[in-house]
Amino acid sequence: RVPVVDVQSDNLAELWPSMVLALRSATFVAVDTVSRGGSGGSGEGRGRCRGATDGVCRPAGAERPRRQEVAAEPSENTYLCQIYNLTLLCTEDYVVEPQSVQFLVQHGFDFNKQYSQGIPYHKGNDKGNESQSLSVRTLFLELIRAKKPLILHNGLIDLVFLYQCFYAHLPDSLGTFTADLSEMFPAGIYDTKYASEFETRFVASYLEYAYKKCKRENCKLRDSSGQHLTVEFCNYPANMSRYIDYRYCSLEEESHGAAGGNKVPVCEKFSAYGWCPKGVKCPQSHNIDLIIDEDDKLWEKRKKRKHKWKHQKNMKVLATPFQQESSGENMEQAQNGEEGPPRKQSCYNPAATTELAEIASNGEGRPLEISMDMETETEAAGAAGKEKESHGHPSQGGTHRAGFDAFMTGYIMAYVWMLKQGKNTDTGAGPWLPECHNKLYLSGKSVPLQIVKSMFSKSSKAHCEKIKLAWDSA
Repeated sequence: RVPVVDVQSDNLAELWPSMVLALRSATFVAVDTVSRGGSGGSGEGRGRCRGATDGVCRPAGAERPRRQEVAAEPSENTYLCQIYNLTLLCTEDYVVEPQSVQFLVQHGFDFNKQYSQGIPYHKGNDKGNESQSLSVRTLFLELIRAKKPLILHNGLIDLVFLYQCFYAHLPDSLGTFTADLSEMFPAGIYDTKYASEFETRFVASYLEYAYKKCKRENCKLRDSSGQHLTVEFCNYPANMSRYIDYRYCSLEEESHGAAGGNKVPVCEKFSAYGWCPKGVKCPQSHNIDLIIDEDDKLWEKRKKRKHKWKHQKNMKVLATPFQQESSGENMEQAQNGEEGPPRKQSCYNPAATTELAEIASNGEGRPLEISMDMETETEAAGAAGKEKESHGHPSQGGTHRAGFDAFMTGYIMAYVWMLKQGKNTDTGAGPWLPECHNKLYLSGKSVPLQIVKSMFSKSSKAHCEKIKLAWDSA
């Protein structure tokens, strides 16, 4: 079980020291922001009210943790996770959409708790001297002062929200925005959606899929006595029990076996994007474990066909040694997915998913790229803001929450880092994870958004004043 510590207005002062200590001693900080029924408006942010959550990870050993996975002995891949869920309340007028409110109520969100105990915040620049108060804005400054890698999933909208609501007014241009971010987080910003597609090369990259896929692969490494990730949690005192919500974190959902026995077909839209317009009313399965099972079977079939295709190609080369092979090389690049991550077929074609393994080997090129990522469509529809907030049938999930999503985000990045570094623990003075450093996933694009200050961009005036305040009051 994953312990999520609820932080609200009545216990903010009590939990403040532990949150600041966790930020300062972390290896990295994973953050998730979840929409609380705000208007699905434009980037100007029409009165959204969200819960921001930090999932803080640091090497274990300082405390007596409770293990989630038992390793033979502690290693450099053992992390102590502290997860805080902040319930926030915007002090300004904002617009809500009935569809979003209904969605959140169906999935257990307590609006009474938000309005009675939510931590107040306002958007834009500081109002007076707020740097000394116990507020979300001050906590965000502590995050900046900590200079730790910041981990997000599909994080562009998260960064816009964090900047606008806890830092300053948004800059006028994207170049200025990325310039500011590069100075705010010098240790780098990392996007697990980008990592899931372009580094681990999963066929789907929505949050719960990527998390469960990483966890499955990690369990295989552990069972084979290989290098693997171990996660530990704090033993919280009894007087904190009323603040803590435990989220079940099994490898497979309880309904996994039942769904397989009943032969409930997988919802192809949910399988590909982690989102389905029918929501909980969908008669098909939204079970992530079942989806991964089917994907693994297709992948194995594709590998066998790829091996057969290579064998046929080699035989043809031996028979005609002087022929041109450029077309074959191009096909092999497509087969290996070197032009981009493996992608599922667009689910608007009902037969597309079952043909995934057949396409490349038949010489038809790579699977069709989706023109619009469903995370963007979900945001536009106001369905709780992002794909990672999607839920399946009531018997097929219900684990999502801002705190747990932050934990899943951090887990994915820790796993990717372990794979990339291998046994080399000397990271030197370079970026923490160079392959994903300051790269944000962009929907429908094959290249990421680079978080960098170009020679043609200047930092915003509000940022220059705020960052100076952060260092002067450190």
